[in-house]
Amino acid sequence: MDPRQCQACSDLLVRHWRAHTRLEALPPDLLPGSRVEAYAVQACIECMSDAPLFGWKIAATSLAGQRHIGVDGPLAGRLLAERVIADGGNCPLGNNLMRVAEMEFAFRMGRDLPPRAAPYAVDEVLAAVESLHPAIELPDSRFSHFERVGMAALIADNACAHYFVLGPAASADWRGLDLAAHPVTGSRNGTVAETGIGANVLGDPRLALAWLANELSDHRLTLKAGQVVTTGTCAKPLAIAAGDRLDGDFGPLGRVAVAII
Repeated sequence: MDPRQCQACSDLLVRHWRAHTRLEALPPDLLPGSRVEAYAVQACIECMSDAPLFGWKIAATSLAGQRHIGVDGPLAGRLLAERVIADGGNCPLGNNLMRVAEMEFAFRMGRDLPPRAAPYAVDEVLAAVESLHPAIELPDSRFSHFERVGMAALIADNACAHYFVLGPAASADWRGLDLAAHPVTGSRNGTVAETGIGANVLGDPRLALAWLANELSDHRLTLKAGQVVTTGTCAKPLAIAAGDRLDGDFGPLGRVAVAII
């Protein structure tokens, strides 16, 4: 794909995003032929925002999630600042196709991790983290059948990024905790709906964070200081409907909430 095709593909997806409409598939001349081309399309999405990139999401961090959408590994997507909802705020449901909420560990970076030839070790990536946060992701896709379109189209579609809620920074010493074994509870309207642990995220949310740093490095992108990385759902996604109040309980690491309107 040349730059013109990348931009045309992105423009098509953004039009559907803004209009709350769907498409069955990308036209053949706008379908990325590789992971590299797919991320080149996704990069164009940043141009629709007047604010610096808020951060990154990781999709398909469990085997079940990968099987559901027909991919063999995780995917990275961009979190746009105007799609971030304040903790306890309102999220419009609109024509959301997926209609789920995901309870996730999120990390705010304290310094840059630029591209390099050698992979980043987990300890290196963690040393660059400023804070840990409870978070809720509310994904969506611009495809009517997102589970069928394949890896390249999903990456181009920003890995199903949509809305995101960031909770307060954890005051507890999260670096001393076993995040893989850490329990997370998602409640809907005051009733526990789903529970899970950090190990459901690529075995450990810290491993997921390192994966993201290396995925960006492989594609000559910098994970920047101040950016937030949300690492994937710890529990089965919660089904949502307008009028729901969602709460994520991360124990000593804090809580996060959002209302669906």
